[in-house]
Amino acid sequence: MPTYVYESIPLGDELPDRFELVQGMNDEPISSHPETGRPVRRVITGGLGVMGKPIRRSTVINKSLAAATPCGCSRDTLAQSVRPQHDKPRLTSAKVCNSHGSRPHRH
Repeated sequence: MPTYVYESIPLGDELPDRFELVQGMNDEPISSHPETGRPVRRVITGGLGVMGKPIRRSTVINKSLAAATPCGCSRDTLAQSVRPQHDKPRLTSAKVCNSHGSRPHRH
């Protein structure tokens, strides 16, 4: 649930008293201080912003591309290389890859 900031409505030369209150988003704002009973108003404050380096679209979507692994093998090829031998389809002549620590496989 969000935390809202409230402040008392000052009378005369008084300074406003600020406090925070955890409320549901659908709850109505309170009109009096929960401890003193004095009138209060909700204060609009700045939100929290998170800045960072955006994720490249190709990194998110194209995980089956050859560039997804250090050796250049696609993840689909790697998944096929770790299947038991009886499930393995016949491979045509292609280069043998030994570069990522699993069993050698062909592309």
